[in-house]
Amino acid sequence: MPVRPQPTTTDTEEMRDTRRDLHRHPELKYEEHRTAGIVAGRLREIGYTPTEGVGRTGVVTTLEGSEPGRCVLLRADMDALPLQELNEVDYASGTPNVMHACGHDGHTAIALGVARMLHREQPAKGTIKFMFQPAEEGGNGADAMIDDGVLEDPKVDAAFGLHVWNHLDVGKVAVVDGPFMASVDEFTVRVTGTGGHGAMPHETRDPVLASAHIVTALQQVVARNVSPLEAAVVTIGAIHGGEAFNIVPEEVELRGTARSFDEEVWASLPNHIARVAERTAEAFGCKASVEIERLMRPTINDPEMAELVREVAREVVGEKNIVSERTMGGEDFAEVLARVPGCYFFVGSRNEAEGKVHPHHSPYFDIDEGALPIGARMLSGIAHRFLDE
Repeated sequence: MPVRPQPTTTDTEEMRDTRRDLHRHPELKYEEHRTAGIVAGRLREIGYTPTEGVGRTGVVTTLEGSEPGRCVLLRADMDALPLQELNEVDYASGTPNVMHACGHDGHTAIALGVARMLHREQPAKGTIKFMFQPAEEGGNGADAMIDDGVLEDPKVDAAFGLHVWNHLDVGKVAVVDGPFMASVDEFTVRVTGTGGHGAMPHETRDPVLASAHIVTALQQVVARNVSPLEAAVVTIGAIHGGEAFNIVPEEVELRGTARSFDEEVWASLPNHIARVAERTAEAFGCKASVEIERLMRPTINDPEMAELVREVAREVVGEKNIVSERTMGGEDFAEVLARVPGCYFFVGSRNEAEGKVHPHHSPYFDIDEGALPIGARMLSGIAHRFLDE
């Protein structure tokens, strides 16, 4: 069955122009007022009746076929990152210290293109629901929209989303069965001791020394508590403590992240981290308190829905350009996939010849915009294929 509909030249140009406009005017989590206004306005121009303010700054709209049927959700995130852009392009961010450094501007542009294409060539049956989501970057925007009923009325039967991916050449699509992106936990360890003079350390209980051993010991959480057949990461990203070279401080703070693909491993990590930190500190006469914030669960694709994505990708990019790739990065679309079957996948956006090679969250991040029509063909084809079955 051929993938339909196809983006026209006008569709492709409009997606590019939309992406560049959004790139010039990035907005942080739950501040996407201009972006949401553009989304809602474009949808009305096409012929939709969007609902604004879902999950604070999200937008939702639906397209119904002529006959009743299943409901498929297509999701795009809209927020940017707190980062100063260093690219010298005419569509560079005009907002100091805010940048679309992850590709969400491209996701929004793709979804608007898909909305136009599907309105032009509507499915014969069923409903397509568009989820334009705020606050993916650490704001749990998916949760906020779920709480506001995005998966209900009509009830969603399957959900799909994509991410442009600069680790993958443009023209390729990555999709896997099962775990695709990792859980994300943020943790803080506060190590408290007894301060004193650096020349008389025997009179102190040194939290710096205890913290150094905690950093090393935490690596054993993965090495000796997680099966070697599973993947997990425990990383310390920040250490703060002390003010002077000759003073043993009273407290040191460690901040880090823990990640895994497996839900059982994800459930066990907080206990392992707390036990190792507390007991290591105790061995040095110090105390450790541990706070863990569970930001995201693993993103787990339904195998049947992943196969549907592959079927569409075979038509869009060809079998040889479909790859299997996962990342320890996190994604709050996981909350949607925990409630309904679906699939999240990558669309390649790297182009070494054009210098579009920088990783996500880099101040030099930019994409090959050839990924936009590929993404649009994928999402629109997935919607038709799911509803036609």
